[in-house]
Amino acid sequence: MSKRKTDKVTGVETTGHNWDGIEELNNPLPRWWLWTLYLTIIWAIGYTIAYPAWPMISGATSGVMGWSTRANVAADIAAHENTNADLVAQLVASDMPALPEDPDLNRYAIARGGAVFRANCSQCHGSGAAGAKGYPNLLDDDWLWGGDVEQIMTTVRHGIRNTIDDDALYSEMPAFEDILEPAEIDAVVEHVVSLSSTEFDAALAEQGAVVYADNCSSCHGDAGLGMRDLGAPNLADAIWLYGGDRDTLRITVEKARFGVMPPWGPRLKEADIRAVSAYVHSLGGGE
Repeated sequence: MSKRKTDKVTGVETTGHNWDGIEELNNPLPRWWLWTLYLTIIWAIGYTIAYPAWPMISGATSGVMGWSTRANVAADIAAHENTNADLVAQLVASDMPALPEDPDLNRYAIARGGAVFRANCSQCHGSGAAGAKGYPNLLDDDWLWGGDVEQIMTTVRHGIRNTIDDDALYSEMPAFEDILEPAEIDAVVEHVVSLSSTEFDAALAEQGAVVYADNCSSCHGDAGLGMRDLGAPNLADAIWLYGGDRDTLRITVEKARFGVMPPWGPRLKEADIRAVSAYVHSLGGGE
């Protein structure tokens, strides 16, 4: 065991630690600091007894105070629902197309729907509902499955191309890489470009029109205006879900697209489905 020295200047024993000739003195901790440490330990022990703290296998210890964030939020939601019980009942029983005729109920529905949208829909469609590549913009008037409030409500309730809801809106574009030759795909891509642009290879687009008529028109229509019953996009406007440049269109034709939206019927209350439908309908593109 090493023998500790005493500093000659201060007369305090050293700890034996030495850094480049500078020795550490073995001074006691400041009393205020020590008492703060003791109080913190006492407070921490009391806190873990009073409130949820220690993680267990299926949850945390509940604490003797019975405090619960989830319970508090549930109580706040219940209080809000009770306060607006009459409006909620009216909304659930309302004729949705006629909702704007009742300004107070319409205002409540849109406000409630905005909150539902931000909590459940904004992750895909964006906080401003402008969408992103593969996720429809809800602010324009280009609706794949229809844009009146009842059609929007159907989409919200059942979703699109999911395997959870038997009433989900469903369609499936085939991947044409195994159906068409590469030259035919180039031609049909040029024809699709010609539907919404004035800059295209006319000769190639003319060849593509034949391929389009034989393979694409049954879903997208002879003029490429789309079919909402099938969720087939309008190819003659300038609005593209995945992109309208030739490379992206070629990928779409070769590989196909299969966007999926979950059904919100099992997750949301009827009032919430109606409210978020009213909110989406009010964003500017609703029909």
